[in-house]
Order: sequence, then C-alpha cells, then structure tokens
Amino acid sequence: MNAPADAGPDRKKATNKALWSWGFYDWANQSYATVIQTFVFAAYFTSQVATDAERATTHWSLTIGLTGLCVALSGPFLGAIADRAGRRKPWIGGNTLICVIATAGLWFVYPHPDYYLLGLILLAIATFGVQTATIFYNAMLADLATRQEYGRWSGRGWAMGYIGGICCLVAVLLLFAWEGALLPLNRETAAHVRASFPFVSLWLVVFALPLFLLTPDRQASGKSWRRSIREGFGQLRDSVRNIREHKGLVRFLIAWAVCTDGLATVFALGGVYAAGTFGMDETQILLFGIALSLTAGAGAFGFSWVDERIGSRKTILLGLSGLFVFSTLILVVTENLWFWTFGLLMGIFVGPVQASSRSYLSHVAPEEMRGQLFGVYALAGKSTSFLGPLIVAGLTAAFGSQRLGLAIVPVYFLVGWLIMRGIPEKKAV
Repeated sequence: MNAPADAGPDRKKATNKALWSWGFYDWANQSYATVIQTFVFAAYFTSQVATDAERATTHWSLTIGLTGLCVALSGPFLGAIADRAGRRKPWIGGNTLICVIATAGLWFVYPHPDYYLLGLILLAIATFGVQTATIFYNAMLADLATRQEYGRWSGRGWAMGYIGGICCLVAVLLLFAWEGALLPLNRETAAHVRASFPFVSLWLVVFALPLFLLTPDRQASGKSWRRSIREGFGQLRDSVRNIREHKGLVRFLIAWAVCTDGLATVFALGGVYAAGTFGMDETQILLFGIALSLTAGAGAFGFSWVDERIGSRKTILLGLSGLFVFSTLILVVTENLWFWTFGLLMGIFVGPVQASSRSYLSHVAPEEMRGQLFGVYALAGKSTSFLGPLIVAGLTAAFGSQRLGLAIVPVYFLVGWLIMRGIPEKKAV
C-alpha cells in the first residue's frame, strides 16, 4: 500500500486510522524497554543469573552501551540507503523480527551462571533490533501526517508508548510474577519470570501488526539494493561535505545529544538515588517508576496540542524549563512526599521533550534525507549517553554525596535549553 502524494500543506496524507495504527508501534516496542531493559529481565539477570551483582551491572551497562553505539554508527548509513530504496516497512519489520526472536529466546536463560553469556548476547541482539527499527519508524511520521499534525501525532505516539509499556508490565505481574498469579508457574526454575520474555515478544508482534496492515508505506523507488546502497553512501558523503549548509540542524542535534544525556542519567540513576537518599525499597521504586511513566505519557499526550499551537521548538524549550526546575527541586528536598511530588511533576515534561524533538526533526529534515537524518538523530542521542553516569559517579565519589553527584542533571537541561534556544522554528535547515 502506498501513501498518496501530499498535494498541499492542509491535505491529509493518511487517515486517522492509519496514524493511530502507526502510533501502536510505540505501544508495542515500549514493552521491550519497560519489561526487558528496565524492570523484569534486568533485575532477574543481576540477581538470579549472575553470581556477582556489581560485575553483572558492569557487563549489562557495557552490553547496552556497545549495542547502542552500533545502532548509532550504523543508523545514518542504513537510513540513507532506505531513503534511496523508498519503503520503510521492510526495515521496520526485519529489525522488529530480530528483536522478537531474541527476546523470546530469553526464556532459555535459566537462573544459573552457565546462562550468563547467553543472556548478554540475546540482550544485545534484541536491543539492536528494536532500536534500529525505531529509526525507520520515526522517519515514517512525515510521510503520514501533514506538517501541522507532526506534533500532535508524535505526542500521541510517545504517550501510547508509555501507557503500553506500563500495561505490558502490569500484565506480566498479574499473569506470571506476583504471588497468586493467574498462571502459576514453577518458581524453582524461575519459569514465572522467564515466561514474561516470550510474552513481550507476543505483545510486540500483536501490537505492531496495525502498522503493517493498516498504515501506508512510501512507494518503492524500483532501484536495486546495490544501487540504493551506492547512492545512500553517496548521499551521506555529500551531507558531511555540505554540513555548513545545515547549521541549524547541527545545532539541534547537539542540543538533543545534551538533553538525551540528561534524561539517560535520570533513567539510569533515578532508582539508585531514590534508594540511597530516600530509603525507598524495590516495591516503592517500582511503583514510582510506574507512576512516573504515567505522568510522562500524560505529558506527551497533553503537550501534543501545545506543540501544534506554539510549535515544536517552543514546546521543547518549555519542557526543558520544567525539567530544569523540578530536577533541581528534587535535589534539595528531604522528605519522601516532596520527592514523589516533584518527581511526578518532572515526569510531565519528559514526554514533551522527546515527542516534540521527533516532531521538530520531521519538520526540518528534507524528504530525500529523512531516513538518514533520523539515523543521525539516533547517533546524537546515544553518542554521549555514557558521560552522564560517569560524571555522576565522579562527583559522588569526590563529594561523598548523591545529591551533589546528581547536580549535573539540571545543568544538562539548562545547557540543552541554551543551545536549543538558537535553532529556527519549523524551517528547513
């Protein structure tokens, strides 16, 4: 199915049904981040598969980091090739299938050190698949919505992702993990935990189907793979040579890298801060994580209308302002009530920054470079993501305080705001 050509700025490119179906891929793939990377498999791997939690945490972080680097380095090349080949769905489908198979394979990672390496290998393969698929999924937005609708549908997609991830997590807990689960399984072999991994694969397949069945794709260019690869590499080479012509876009990508580093630090170390400074136990941290995802989803959905009215750039700046204020307040409060209050208020501004950044790039990326630039977008988002946790570790060790260590987080948001302030609004850059 091919998308109709856009005959004007106000003409529909795709139906609402097709756009909601596109958004369901956010709902589908967030299950992997929530269940596998953040809550269930991460905890299972470090506590039951590994014998040394600190060593496991190091290897886990290294695996995620190196895989992200592979995605980031290959993304611009793959995106440029896809731009020349035309269609995006084959790239999304192939990489999603890689994630589905590897995630289902985690069922065979039993609670024993003999399965330690297998767990890390499957984690790397699945992470590469889902993150690479997202590059081409993001690039589809501008093929489906009109320019006026980019912010609305990007925000809706992010909101669906947050809610979908939480729904999948709750389903896993009710079906398998909690005492008195609906499907009681052998706990001696951790089957009640391992069953959640193929469940995530099933979730990903089921909720990704609307994208493939109901959402139109770009028309294939008719070029051979060899020609698409050759022209894609040529396009990327020309873009690097002519980078001075895209100063605004380069500034945006630098700002995005800084903002993402701040967000990555929050996601990576927020639970550690809650436990170490406020004495929250695992259940409390899990509940806080669920509540934070809900407020982030609500923020992404609500601010999608703000994006449409005031523009992506201003929405990003508003979101970064909120992140700066509330991340600062979290560092000075001493009571759990205020930590919860300011933490959930901070969550409201996480989604808008992410959604409006995707919307902004959809506005400014030239059509013939869209896949390539979303690959560069992935590169910018991951190129410095390791710095935040390293800086926090250094500051915490130097001052002996988690609060002072995490003081770098609001600095990231402030610097990101200052850089983002200089980009143009909705203009080709």
